[in-house]
Amino acid sequence: MSSNDIIVSLDIGTSKVRAIIGEVQNGTINIIGVGSADSEGIRKGAIVDIDQTVQSIRNAVDHAERMVGIQISDVYVGIQGNHIALQTNHGVVAVSNEDREIGEEDIERVLQAAKVVALPPEREIIGLVPKQFLVDGLDGISDPRGMIGVRLEVEATVITGAKTAIHNLMRCVEKADLHITGVILMSLASGQMALTKDEKNMGTVLADIGAGSCTIAVFDQGSLVATSTLPVGGEYVTNDISYGLRTQTEQAEKIKLKFGCSLVDDAADDQKFKVMRMGSNVEKEFSQVDLANIIEPRMQEIFHLIRQEVRRLGYGDKVNGYVLTGGAVSIPGALALAQSELESTVRIAVPDYIGVRDPAYTSGVGMIQYVSRYMRNRSAGPAKKAAVRKQGTPSTAPSKPGLFERLKNMFSEFI
Repeated sequence: MSSNDIIVSLDIGTSKVRAIIGEVQNGTINIIGVGSADSEGIRKGAIVDIDQTVQSIRNAVDHAERMVGIQISDVYVGIQGNHIALQTNHGVVAVSNEDREIGEEDIERVLQAAKVVALPPEREIIGLVPKQFLVDGLDGISDPRGMIGVRLEVEATVITGAKTAIHNLMRCVEKADLHITGVILMSLASGQMALTKDEKNMGTVLADIGAGSCTIAVFDQGSLVATSTLPVGGEYVTNDISYGLRTQTEQAEKIKLKFGCSLVDDAADDQKFKVMRMGSNVEKEFSQVDLANIIEPRMQEIFHLIRQEVRRLGYGDKVNGYVLTGGAVSIPGALALAQSELESTVRIAVPDYIGVRDPAYTSGVGMIQYVSRYMRNRSAGPAKKAAVRKQGTPSTAPSKPGLFERLKNMFSEFI
């Protein structure tokens, strides 16, 4: 099995760290290994303890390695958080070939030109997503390779993030003895897997509700147009259960997963369970209805906040539907509750691969799809591995060694 065909994604979340191994054969993805470990050292999606986070990453990777029997050295890392910002930019270059045919190098040059933006010193570029290319003024081109022209332009979305958050994340992965092949924005990766082409074009909100945070991504006219992170998630539901039933958080999480229901109307009164209460050795009996009365208000609030945030981003009336994913939407009744709260068409996205059929794996599987699609479209033959080893996003895979560095030095005077 050549490492050309292996893609490993690392999803570092508030409750779990997940390492997913994907094998790409003739353009088809197979998920061959999944490793997950409890996430220590992360609160509300942000790293608060590097050593604990490093240990969690190692545990997840070891778990995945044991499942497949191969050693993981290179990974793609997902990034998210409220420090992520999007801005549009334009790049223009002259076609370099004498016969005026647009080649791979011209595309790389125009993408690098689009990355020349004035940024505050505390921010840096994570990636760049081309919206469309223009050849001699002709717009709407998705891939200009092989076309004839004199001037090549690109309209692109530049994804930026806080240096501190990015470097701390990368530091954790590197301290876990892994090489970072690329950093990918989670919203883009999830959108790759969870949304259809029509959904991206018509205006859809992808809400990834994890344990400690909820990432909202608005897709319109085929691309990501806005993103935001809310500090609410499944962890809040667990805390409510812990307070309501006066039990340990660990016990509350198990009860939520086993007996949880987001709608009181759907809960069964005859479904009983016992809980060991804090400060006593006595178990008390509760019904699923008691549990639903705790879960429903918090889930309602989460969906209400999502809707409010979409309005704040300026897309309240432009959205034609919501797609939910992330571990917190696995609770039975979440879909029906979301439909009534969001007052729109809602569906839950689940990866369609054996072993990862759970909304919690959407981001990790999405990263593998995102990378494999890029590999197929942008590279061929022996260059495949080299292109992927450089960076995880379509913007930053230089076709010649040192090209990126030369451009960086050239543009540094203007930044």
